[in-house]
Amino acid sequence: MAAVPAAETLDGHKDRFDLGVFVGGLAVDEEVTSDDESLEGLQQELDNCKNDQEVANILANGIKLREYTKGVENNIRQIELDSIQDYIKESENLVSLHDQIHDCDNILSQMETVLTGFQTEIGSISSEIKVLQEKSMDMGLKLKNRKAAESKLSKFVEDIIVPPRMIDIIVDGEVNDEYMKTLETLSKKIKFIDADPMVKSSKALKDVQPEAERLRQKAVSKIFEFVIQKFYALRKPKTNIQILQQSVLLKYNYTIIFLKEHAKEIYAEVRVAYIDTMNKVLSAHFRAYIQALEKLQMDIATSTDLLGVETRSTGFIFSIGKEPLKTRPSVFALGERINILKPALIPHIAEAKSHKYSYEVLFRSLQKLLIDTATSEYLFTDDFFGEESIFHDIFAGPIQVVDEHFNAVLLNCYDAIGIMLMIRIIHQHQLIMFKRRIPCLDSYLDKVNMSLWPRFKMVFDLHLNSLRNANIKTLWEDDVHPHYVTRRYAEFTASLAHLNVEHGDGQLDLNLERLRMAIEDLLVKLAKMFAKPKLQTIFLINNYDLTISILKEAGTEGGKAQQHFEEVLKSNIAIYVEELLLEQFSGLIKFVKSRPADETATNSEKASIAEVEPLVKDFASRYKAAIELMHYDVITSFSNFLCGMEILRATLAQLLLYYTRLTECVKRINGGSALNKDLVSISSILFEIKKYSRTF
Repeated sequence: MAAVPAAETLDGHKDRFDLGVFVGGLAVDEEVTSDDESLEGLQQELDNCKNDQEVANILANGIKLREYTKGVENNIRQIELDSIQDYIKESENLVSLHDQIHDCDNILSQMETVLTGFQTEIGSISSEIKVLQEKSMDMGLKLKNRKAAESKLSKFVEDIIVPPRMIDIIVDGEVNDEYMKTLETLSKKIKFIDADPMVKSSKALKDVQPEAERLRQKAVSKIFEFVIQKFYALRKPKTNIQILQQSVLLKYNYTIIFLKEHAKEIYAEVRVAYIDTMNKVLSAHFRAYIQALEKLQMDIATSTDLLGVETRSTGFIFSIGKEPLKTRPSVFALGERINILKPALIPHIAEAKSHKYSYEVLFRSLQKLLIDTATSEYLFTDDFFGEESIFHDIFAGPIQVVDEHFNAVLLNCYDAIGIMLMIRIIHQHQLIMFKRRIPCLDSYLDKVNMSLWPRFKMVFDLHLNSLRNANIKTLWEDDVHPHYVTRRYAEFTASLAHLNVEHGDGQLDLNLERLRMAIEDLLVKLAKMFAKPKLQTIFLINNYDLTISILKEAGTEGGKAQQHFEEVLKSNIAIYVEELLLEQFSGLIKFVKSRPADETATNSEKASIAEVEPLVKDFASRYKAAIELMHYDVITSFSNFLCGMEILRATLAQLLLYYTRLTECVKRINGGSALNKDLVSISSILFEIKKYSRTF
């Protein structure tokens, strides 16, 4: 920027205010020198100005710094003078502005005063609001406390007050559903009075307690009369006890709860009254039922009806008293007696039909009635009285009645099959009670079971000893057919084995094994009474075969006894076959057995034509007649045709084997071909065997 000369500047402002008059003659071009001027830091400032553009331009144009400085100072001075002129021109405005500012300040002062007043008022209002808030919180707390007090007080009044309606129902009302609800309400009030310690210190208690006590006494009296009346209804003849219990007594079971809670002495009287009533009623029912069952009983066996007892000793086969044999099931066969698991008997219906039953049927009906009645009574007493122990007091009488009857019958019972059936019945009833989850008769059923097993063992031992100590002379009959003792044993064993299939009683199996050994010894002794060995063998075969047949028919799936008898039967059949062949072809059999069966025989051991020829011709002349005689002997000796046919086939097969060996001996003899014309062909013998096998 070019420097402006001072004269030129002044010439341009001739008409302006001459400030120089006031400031005097100040020479700006005078050099000011001072010896005290310090040059310290100059070099640093110069270094700083190297990069300044303005300084760089000045230095580039060759202008002296002092001159330039003077120009700048003059310009500044002129500008200052111009500014003063402007302020002078605007002095009125400034005065006006000052006045306005002063007025505004007054107004603002007044507003400050007003706002300060507002602030003071707002502060007082805030204090009042805080006071009101504290009062509101205090009133809310008081309201909450009053509501809580009102709630407790209203509940207290509700629990302690005795409404007139309640008094009317308790005193004059009938015992019905409404009476039960009122009774529950009264019970709650009595409990409230007795349980809450704050109530006892209440003045209201003095007014309410006597009234509540009178209501309690009245309720107890009315309940006692009502319940006792219902108990007496149970004693009426032909009353369905279970229906009365379920539809009437259980409906009003809260009466018992009320007595138990508020009148324990009266409850004890009610409890005793019910026990006495049901004990007598059920005892009478069971006594009448037992008397009716006794009329239907058919005796099966007595102490003389044993396996090894002679038939003639009782006139009929195990006839008992006047009971005809045809109307009694067999003493030793199970038969239809296995079907006893049917609905319990209705005595008057069975008596009207003139039916008679073995004792296990009556036993099953009696025990079924007992467990059903006990189940019903156990569940009722638990629901009505809430006590399980009361059941045992009630059923002490009925169980005693049943025990007396059972012990009397069992003492004279000699029916081993019937006793075993009763054991299985008790086991089945134990399972029924277990499934019902009713434990009330566990001890009774165990006791009956423990009574039956010793009796069964005693009767079983009687049968066993009857076989061991049997009188052979009185039992023996000159007859090779099965002995009646064998049939008794087989039926008896099959019956017990059938009843033991699902239970697997090892002790019973052991006893049956002892019985098998006893009957086998007895049969051997009876067989020895026959003079001929052949008759002895036939007798044993017939008896063994009968035993096996009966065991198979019983469906016992074999067993040790059956397996044993099959083995001894097989060995005795082999003995009989040999004896039968010896009767007809003794010479042939002795010859064949005396010669080796193979071709290793020496010359000395080989037979001669003289030895063989009579045997060959004898066999050819009478083998047909001999086979016919053996056939007749078999069919007349054995009762079982199937067994006889098997024995005949075995006999003829053995005969064919002996004759085949004879023909082989003939072939090995020098000159034996001369006997070929007398030899019977194997096919001819087979034809005869088939002929008799078909006709048998």
